[in-house]
Amino acid sequence: MSFLCRIGFIETEEQERARLARGPEGSTNHYLSTLPVTIKEWPKDLLVELPWEPPRTDQAYRVVVVPIEFRKDALPGGVEEEPLPRKRHSGSWTCAVVFSTHPSYPAGGFRIIVPAAELARGRRIDLAAALSQSSPNARTAPPPHRPRRVYGWAGTGRGLPSPWPVVRLSR
Repeated sequence: MSFLCRIGFIETEEQERARLARGPEGSTNHYLSTLPVTIKEWPKDLLVELPWEPPRTDQAYRVVVVPIEFRKDALPGGVEEEPLPRKRHSGSWTCAVVFSTHPSYPAGGFRIIVPAAELARGRRIDLAAALSQSSPNARTAPPPHRPRRVYGWAGTGRGLPSPWPVVRLSR
């Protein structure tokens, strides 16, 4: 348990689970309360497969997103500061859909808003591992070219050396 949870500044995992479970039966929040937190770091620019499986949806779908922009939750009118303890996974993310089997959410940059609590319960995708598994007979790429650096002095045109080195890249 972190220091901020111990002093009551941020809700504990149990408090978050209880808050989400207070949602109506069949709601996304109620469903998320049954799942463990799997992504603890800031999710920006990660590949995340969302937990879209029954009973949340009528059938299992694979939806992989990249979180792009975070938006904090709006406070109720007349409230200037979030009450304590603060929500563990508050706010939402604008995400780009990069892979989807769901007919309503096409891949290729389609944008959706995803609650932070849902992203935290998603599955992080390792792109290198996913690509290597997708095509077992795929040719391995050659190592990247590393140019050799050759240093020299540029002339000033009058036969005098310039004080600035010139870098020439060659193979």
